[in-house]
Amino acid sequence: MLIYGAPYPAPNPRRVRMYLAEKGLSPPYTDVDMLARGHKAPDFVAKNSLGQVPTLVLDDGTAISESVAICRYFEALHPDPPLFGTTPLEQASIEMWMRRIELQLMQPIGLFWVNAHPLTAGLSAQKHKDFGEAQKRRALDRMRWLDREIAGREFVAGAAFSMADIIAESAIDFAKFVGIPLPEDVPALAAWRARMKQRPSFRA
Repeated sequence: MLIYGAPYPAPNPRRVRMYLAEKGLSPPYTDVDMLARGHKAPDFVAKNSLGQVPTLVLDDGTAISESVAICRYFEALHPDPPLFGTTPLEQASIEMWMRRIELQLMQPIGLFWVNAHPLTAGLSAQKHKDFGEAQKRRALDRMRWLDREIAGREFVAGAAFSMADIIAESAIDFAKFVGIPLPEDVPALAAWRARMKQRPSFRA
């Protein structure tokens, strides 16, 4: 097998690296040169028609795309320590928080990056800068929402570290990279982030 990823700051490949670090797994991994458009090259698009990383290619040639799907594949093979929960309630709570963070936080960060960030200006003529700037404001609002939600608990989905924390960390770290740092009025989120920085997977 081989995982095709990309180096920092790409958030989705980082999710997989963080997950694997938490599991203590080291499957074969290679970075795709996204600046050289390696993810859009014909040989890579043959593996993932959307031309996106990460993509896991198994020994029989089967390709699995999307970061959470890749992590779920490894979770089924290596269930301990559990990062998707064990009880029905844990699994449902983690799934809920993964979806919430994807839709409420990562989505506006990504839309700002695509539409209003100067580093993406040359990728497409279809830019909507005002819309992108509005998404930046929405991302900051969603950080304040998440701060209120996690106040009083150690991790995003409850008492245990989970895939929800990995997704939140990758989103917030990418937000900082694109110019959307944590606002000052999010004490619970700032404390949670400090705890994330203490984990070995933070540097994955």
